[in-house]
Amino acid sequence: MATLFAEPELTDEQATTPAGAPPAGDVAKPDTATPGKGSSGAASAPPVIVEKLRNVAKGMLAPLLGILAFIGLWAVLAPQVDTSLGALPGPAEVAEQGIALFDEWVAAEEAEDQFYVEQDARNEAAIAAGNPAAVRDFEYAGPPTFLDQIFTSLKTVALGFILATLVAVPIGLLAGLSPAFNAAINPLVQIMKPVSPLAWLPIVTMVISAMISSADPMLPKAFVISALVVMLCSLWPTLINTAVGTSSIDKDLLNVGRVLKLGFFAKLTRLVLPASLPYIFTGMRLSLGVGWMVLIAAEMLAQNPGLGKFVWDEFQNGSSQSLARIMFAVIVIGLIGFLLDRMMMALQSLASKNHTL
Repeated sequence: MATLFAEPELTDEQATTPAGAPPAGDVAKPDTATPGKGSSGAASAPPVIVEKLRNVAKGMLAPLLGILAFIGLWAVLAPQVDTSLGALPGPAEVAEQGIALFDEWVAAEEAEDQFYVEQDARNEAAIAAGNPAAVRDFEYAGPPTFLDQIFTSLKTVALGFILATLVAVPIGLLAGLSPAFNAAINPLVQIMKPVSPLAWLPIVTMVISAMISSADPMLPKAFVISALVVMLCSLWPTLINTAVGTSSIDKDLLNVGRVLKLGFFAKLTRLVLPASLPYIFTGMRLSLGVGWMVLIAAEMLAQNPGLGKFVWDEFQNGSSQSLARIMFAVIVIGLIGFLLDRMMMALQSLASKNHTL
C-alpha cells in the first residue's frame, strides 16, 4: 500500500542485516500480545456490553429470588386457606385465569369483527336491492373484556391526573411566590388533603348528575365522576411540592430578575419554573400513585367500567373462578402502578438533568 512518506535510505549495517532479523544492538523481544489483540496488534474494544449485562444480572438476582420465594410460599400456603368459594387459588390457578381472560378478549375481538362484516354485507345487499333506507350502522354492544377495562382505567386516571396537574401547579406556584397566599390556603389544604375518596364520591356524583343531564353526553357520566374523584384526591402532593420548590428558589436569582426588570410572566417562565421543575415532577409522581390507588375505589362505587368495576363484578358473581380472577386483577393493578411510577421517575430524572435557568 502506498504511503505519503518516502522510504529512508539504508545504512551499510542495516543493508547487511538479514531480512527479518533485529538490528544490531537490539535484543529480540518476545511476543507480548495479550488476549483481545488482533494480528495487527491493535487492541480490540473492551467488552463493555458484557460487563453491563453482568451488572444488570447481579442487580436482578435479589429481586428475582424474592419473587420466587413469594410465589413458593403462596403455592404452599394457599391450599390451606379455605374461603366461601373454596381454597385460596395458588399461582397456577391465577395464571390459568389470566390466560382465560386473554382468550375471552381474543374471542370478543373476533365477534366484533364478525358483527361489522355481517353488517356491511347487509348494507351492501340493501343498497344493491335499491333500498337505501334499510341501511343501518350500529355499534358493537358486547360486554367489555378485561383488557378493555384496563384501557378504560388508564384513560380515567389520565384525565384525573391531567386535571389535578392543571389545578395544582398554578396554585402551588402562587403559594410559593406569595407568603400571604400560602398562609391563606394552607388550612384548606391541610383539611382537604386527608379526605377519603369514599367521602368525595357522593358529593361529586350529585354535582355531576345535576350538571350533566343530557341523554347522550360527550363523556359518560360515571367516567367523569371517577376522573373528578381522582383529581380531588391526587392534586395535593403536586400542589405542596410545587409550593415548596418555588419557595426554595435562591433569592439572589429573584433579585437578578428584579434588576433585569423582568415581568411576572417572564420571571415565571425563565426563573421560577426551571428552578422548581424537579419538585413539580416529584409531586406529579406522588399524585399519579395516589390517583391510581383512588381510582379502583371510585370505579367500584361509581360503577364506571374499569378494573375497579371488574373486581366488584367478580366479587358479586361468586363463582368458583371469581377469586382467582380477582387475584389476577390485583396483580395487574400492582404491575400497572409500578410501570406508571417508573415512567414518572424517568421523566423526573430527565427534568432534573436537563432543566436550565
